[in-house]
Amino acid sequence: MSILDWGLAVAVTLFLAMIAALEAGRRLGLRRQANDPEGERSGTSAIEGAVFALLGLLIAFTFTGASSRFDARRHLVVEEANAIGTAWLRLDLLPAEDQPAIRDAFRAYVDARLDVYRLLPDVQAAERQQQHAVALQGEIWSLGCAGAVKDGRVYVATLLLPALNQVFDISSSRVASAFVHVPELILAMLIGLALLAAFLAGHAMATPKGRSWLHILAFAFIMSLTIYVIVDLEFPRMGLIRMDSADRPMLEMRDAMK
Repeated sequence: MSILDWGLAVAVTLFLAMIAALEAGRRLGLRRQANDPEGERSGTSAIEGAVFALLGLLIAFTFTGASSRFDARRHLVVEEANAIGTAWLRLDLLPAEDQPAIRDAFRAYVDARLDVYRLLPDVQAAERQQQHAVALQGEIWSLGCAGAVKDGRVYVATLLLPALNQVFDISSSRVASAFVHVPELILAMLIGLALLAAFLAGHAMATPKGRSWLHILAFAFIMSLTIYVIVDLEFPRMGLIRMDSADRPMLEMRDAMK
C-alpha cells in the first residue's frame, strides 16, 4: 500500500471512528441526564477544556514540525543544486584531456539524482536510482583524484575535491531527511486525543431534541483532514503534497551542464 492509500485509509477510518465516538458520547450523556438531570454536567467543563487544549497544542506541535521538515527538504534541494554548480565549474581546473570523462559522469550523476525523486512514489525504482548515483559518486571521485594528481598543482586538489565531497554530503543529507518524521507514538497520541475529544464533544452535545449532524460531520471532517495533511506533509512526493516545483534549481543546473 502506498503512502497516499495509507493516508487516505487512516483519514477515512478516523472520520468514521470520530462519528462513532461522538455518537457514543451523546448516548452516554443522554443516559446520565435521565439518571441525574441536575448533576450531570457538574465539574466536567474543566476536564473537557483541558483535553481540547491539549489536542490543540499537539496539533500545533505536529503540524509545525511537519512543516519545518518540509521546508528543510526544499532548502536541501537548493543546497545540492548550488554544490553541484560549484563543483561543475571547478572541473575547469583539471587538465583539458581529463575533463570529458568526469563531466559525462557528472551529468549521469545529476540525472540519477533527479530520477531518485522523479520516480517516487515508486520506492523500489527510486532506491535503484540512488544506488546508481552512489556508484557514480565513486567514479567521479576517482576521476577527480586522478586528474588532480596528474595536474600536480596543489590548489587544484584543494579546490576541486572539497567541492565534490560537498556534493556527496548533501546527497546523503537529503536521503537521511526522507526518514525523519514525527515519532509514531506522538501520532498515535494525536489520534487517540482526537477520538477522546470527539467522545467528550458528543457528551456535551447530548440533548433530547436530536443530533446536530452539521456539527458532528464538520468536527469529524476537519479533525481527520488535519491529521491527514500532517501525515502528507511528512511524506512529500508520496501523497497529494508534492515537491516537484522544488526541483527547479536542479533542473536548471542540469540544463546548464552542456
